[in-house]
Amino acid sequence: MTEALGAAVPAAPGAVLVVTPPPTPNGPLHVGHLSGPYVAGDIAVRALRADGRRVVAQSGLDAHQNYVLARAEALGEAVTDTAARYQALVCTALDAARIRYDIMADPLADEGYRSTVAGLLTELVEAKAVEIAPVSLRACSACHRVLHHVRVTGTCPVCGAGAAGGTCEGCGGFCTAETLVGARSTCCSAAPEPVTHTIPVLRLAEHRERLAEFWSRAVLPPRLRRLVGSYLDGALPDVPLAYPTDWGIEWDDGLRIDVWAEMALANLVMPARHLRPDADSLAGYLDAWQGIDEQWIFLGVDNAFYYAVLIPALHLAAGLPDRPTGLVVNEFYRLTGSKFSTSRQHAIWADEFLSSEDPAVVRAFVSWDRPDSYESDFRPEAYQAFKTRYAAALDGNVPALDAALADIELTRGEQALRPEHFDPATAVRAALTAYRSSPERAARLLGLIGGTLPAESGG
Repeated sequence: MTEALGAAVPAAPGAVLVVTPPPTPNGPLHVGHLSGPYVAGDIAVRALRADGRRVVAQSGLDAHQNYVLARAEALGEAVTDTAARYQALVCTALDAARIRYDIMADPLADEGYRSTVAGLLTELVEAKAVEIAPVSLRACSACHRVLHHVRVTGTCPVCGAGAAGGTCEGCGGFCTAETLVGARSTCCSAAPEPVTHTIPVLRLAEHRERLAEFWSRAVLPPRLRRLVGSYLDGALPDVPLAYPTDWGIEWDDGLRIDVWAEMALANLVMPARHLRPDADSLAGYLDAWQGIDEQWIFLGVDNAFYYAVLIPALHLAAGLPDRPTGLVVNEFYRLTGSKFSTSRQHAIWADEFLSSEDPAVVRAFVSWDRPDSYESDFRPEAYQAFKTRYAAALDGNVPALDAALADIELTRGEQALRPEHFDPATAVRAALTAYRSSPERAARLLGLIGGTLPAESGG
């Protein structure tokens, strides 16, 4: 993690942008997080650099989720104290896992980040790319807080799963306090009441044709393609970009920018400012993006609506030309049968786990057991068995393959780290199976997976 917003880096064309969603500092990272986008994205960055590509790796801290404020209120402490404590644990875990970024945004510490994001929203409103309009929202009938994200809970109207405001973890659809069935506030357990506020809103239906073109060219896994197809077949929602609320980047007339609008704006600004530190307007950001040839986004399925629908729609509205894009999506990782959960404290905390385990082995195991197309299950006994097999392979205590078969295995493993068909589980299996027959080549593959190759940032 090397750079705050705006630090000078020489511009060069032809970069590959690799984005992983910023972790939320409402708790430590757990092993489920590592198994999802974080280790996977880092492996893809290392593999691209090993192939000679110039890569810009980007993440940050998702500090303006109101989950952070709710956690602070539950602990009875200042939200900045809560965010700072968990931010430190998150960064410790990322460092211990050998996960590196060229751009690591810190929204609470970096005033430049906040002013730049707010300024870009203002530019989009002035350019009529974003509409200011009266919008029907919902507020808690007891304390009158506007209900969004963690402040509201109910049942998804599409799949019937329990959901908060934002996206449904069951189906990935977009839910609001207005659309949730049986919605209640989480602050007072009160029923929502309708309120109207004049706020910036992105009307996704106005971007249907351009989104359809974007999706037709993007690399998407089947589940995500079904999700976006359902929006093409049905209604695309209007998405508020700011709320009258108590947490987030301050904007205009008492409003605060919604955290997902913040991320969409930041994801446009940050790589541009990385390539062109003097860029300070929408026109400059768009010009800087000419230095990015393609982008890959590694994410969990619970963030699918935002990265597949909202963020590209806002970027298209801003005038960002479409470019080759791929979304590498993981399902949820389970812990002995139940989903890893920060809020329920059902987790193996990554910073604690990595303090006593070899990060190369941990990275290899969560790649081997990655929940790529279905929910896989972390079991301690399976991890211990994997450690034994990993050590045996490196010690030469596994059967050797015929040289031709070893070449096939390792070629398959190397190809599996390309983002367009990313499959690190295949790469781990190939490297361990062929290690005795081709130790140097297998070790190079394990170095990419384990986080030791290549050593330097290429962003």
